[in-house]
Parts: sequence; C-alpha cells; structure tokens
Amino acid sequence: MPIKKGSPDSDTDMGQMADPTHGARHIAIIMDGNGRWAKQKHLPRALGHKKGVETVRDIVRVAGEMGIKALTLYAFSSENWSRPADEVADLMGLLRQYIQSDIDEFDENGIQLKVIGNYKALDSDIVQLIDGALDRTANNDKMTLAIALNYGAQDEMLRAVRTIAEAAKRGEVDPQDIGVDHVSGALDTAGMPPLDLLIRTSGELRLSNFLLWQAAYSELYFTDALWPDFDKRELQRALQSFGDRDRRFGGR
Repeated sequence: MPIKKGSPDSDTDMGQMADPTHGARHIAIIMDGNGRWAKQKHLPRALGHKKGVETVRDIVRVAGEMGIKALTLYAFSSENWSRPADEVADLMGLLRQYIQSDIDEFDENGIQLKVIGNYKALDSDIVQLIDGALDRTANNDKMTLAIALNYGAQDEMLRAVRTIAEAAKRGEVDPQDIGVDHVSGALDTAGMPPLDLLIRTSGELRLSNFLLWQAAYSELYFTDALWPDFDKRELQRALQSFGDRDRRFGGR
C-alpha cells in the first residue's frame, strides 16, 4: 500500500477537475494538531480546539460540495480521557455547541449524522443531543458525517466479535461460516461505503487506534499541516494524491 507524505507547499488547482473527489467516496481524517497550533500562537489550548471546530465546519461543507459520500472524523478517542480534566471539559463543551449550532445546517444540506464509538458513556445531556440529532437526520442521504466519540478501533473490533459470538451462541450463524462480511456488518461503520482515503494532519505517521479494520486497503495520506490550518486546498491535495495512485488491493 503506497504511503505518501503530503507537502503544504505543493500546489494543485482542483477546481478544473471534472470529479474533485477523484473517485473517493469515503474519507476519514485524524484531526491532529490543535494544541500545537495554539502553542505556536501563544494561545491557550482551548482556543486551538475552538479553531479546530471551525475547521470541522468548513471541511464538512467542502466535502459535501465536492460530492464525498461519507466523511469520518476522529473527534475524541477512548484514550483522550487521560487528558487534563479541564481540557476534556472544554472538548465536551465544544461538542455540545457544535451539535446545537449545526444540526439545522446538517438537515438542510441532506447530511446524515452518525456516531461511532461508545458515545453512550458521555454525559447524559450530550447523549440526548446526539440521539436527537441522529433521529432528525436519519433519512438524509446526500452525505454521511460520522463522528468518532469515545472511540477506539480495538474496542470496536472486540464489540463486533462479541456480537458475532452471541449470534453464534444463539444458533443464528455457524462459526465455520463467519466471514469478512459478518465482521464488517458488526462494526460501527456498517452500512457506510468502504474507506478509500485516510488522512492524518500535523505530521504524525501513525493510525492511533483509528479504523484499523476499515483501513486495510485504504490509501494513507499524511500532511504536516496542523488541523486548524487544514483547508479546502489541503483536502484537494489529499484527493489529488489519492487519484494519482494505482489501487491494486493486493491483486497484482
């Protein structure tokens, strides 16, 4: 699987392309670098996270305009609980604000909201907001926006294995017949298109327990741009890189 590291200095005019997605239906982003962005500007980390939310809003709009069918964003991992309590509180506060302020736009633009991870462990008022947003946007079909909250890929796979094991215990499936489709169907991303492109910002070169099963044959793209600086041009560069690759899926 080819791995390319993007350069913020590269320059590609994607506006002239017939298909700005380059055939990518589902992209996922590890949104990294809010804290470093704030540090570089001598600002509190909380302001870095606030700017990061503004970037989320912009990228969701751009992805929808481009015709991306599914966008998955790594917002809060199951490991993020180890961060300082005040930072976690700030992140949860921003999550509340984001859902409340953007739900109307989601609905107007045909965006179906999906949450992957164990979001039920969050504060009860956040769970209620999420459940309401999920119900309200359930029939929208222009784009799926999946937000990973309290998410870890290993935990997701464990939950999927338990679901399949319970089905086998009830006699609903023969263990010898369990295949890839059974696992994929038990994951949080069930029903979404296969993952085509996984992007990580801030120059880090790891997956950080994100979509490990789904990323098996996805293309990986790493950029030095910090998440608050990730804009339409950065997304275009990532999609251009995706379009330039020869996806063989292990076949040759």
